[in-house]
Amino acid sequence: MPARAARIEPTVTPRFTRALLQAAARRDIAVPEALLAELDAGERVSLAAQDRLWGYLCSHDADPLIGLELGLSIQVGHLDTAGMLLISSNTVGEALDALLEYHPIVGEGGRFDLVCGHATCRLIYEPHYATRCSERVEAVMGCLLALTGWTTGHAFCPDAVTFVHGPLADPARYTQRLGVPVHFNGDANMLAFDTANLALPLSQANPPLYAYLQRLAMDELDALGSRSLGARIRHILTGHPDWGRDRVAFELDISPRHLVRRLAAEGESFKQLHDELRRALAERALRDNVRADAIAERLGFADERAFARAFKRWTGITPARFRAQQAPRTDALLPGR
Repeated sequence: MPARAARIEPTVTPRFTRALLQAAARRDIAVPEALLAELDAGERVSLAAQDRLWGYLCSHDADPLIGLELGLSIQVGHLDTAGMLLISSNTVGEALDALLEYHPIVGEGGRFDLVCGHATCRLIYEPHYATRCSERVEAVMGCLLALTGWTTGHAFCPDAVTFVHGPLADPARYTQRLGVPVHFNGDANMLAFDTANLALPLSQANPPLYAYLQRLAMDELDALGSRSLGARIRHILTGHPDWGRDRVAFELDISPRHLVRRLAAEGESFKQLHDELRRALAERALRDNVRADAIAERLGFADERAFARAFKRWTGITPARFRAQQAPRTDALLPGR
């Protein structure tokens, strides 16, 4: 995966933090008052504070599978609006689409991707944190298995769970707790399952509620950014005009589909934004006598001809004609003209 540029500090919903604190109480772990105050300092919990909470819990519990156990105990309400949206979906496939799009509401500490072939799908989780990473990834996978099992009446049948890290305890315990084959030291943290599972109906499906929650979730997701989506995209493209829609969506930690939908709500489109910005950059570069092939490469075109076609579509003239028009006309300086 490409690296992200620096961004606003990521956060977590306090409802998920509350789930961890409830688990700590059940395990007789007394969380320090200073840490509790830090966790209760705003509408969202900073990922840095969440890191400290995970570090404290894991270092004060003798069970190496504390993350897995916490994940299996997570309830829908702990996942905020996104959790309610997932369980009100019609099918597993619709729920996973919602997960890909709205998971930042729960926490901005990781990213999900769904890769489906003819027979098998892989739900991949990429963490963006370092503190107690293995335990937290196990919590995520445990939560996914628990919720998919509950919402489908245990009809959802994964083929296997794979972790990037090695086992933190006896591997047999993982299989016993998760009920599926578990692999370690893999290339990705993922849940593999037959594509037929995507069509499984959810027991709590509620289309009217889903539509309402989706609108709410879209607003909450947008609130995580301090500016309009269009402004944020313009800022990114100014530094990376060669990036496409999917790469920009990755940088923003949202799905490409959500990017398209929210831009439409703002009366804009990615193509429009991209073309406007590339046109401005191209015109500036042509005025500065930058070579056309260098401009094409900088703006992400396959070659100079592709750039020339796009420029003519934007302006009605070729790059060479535009450059010529920028040069001062000597005849205009002659007396009597």
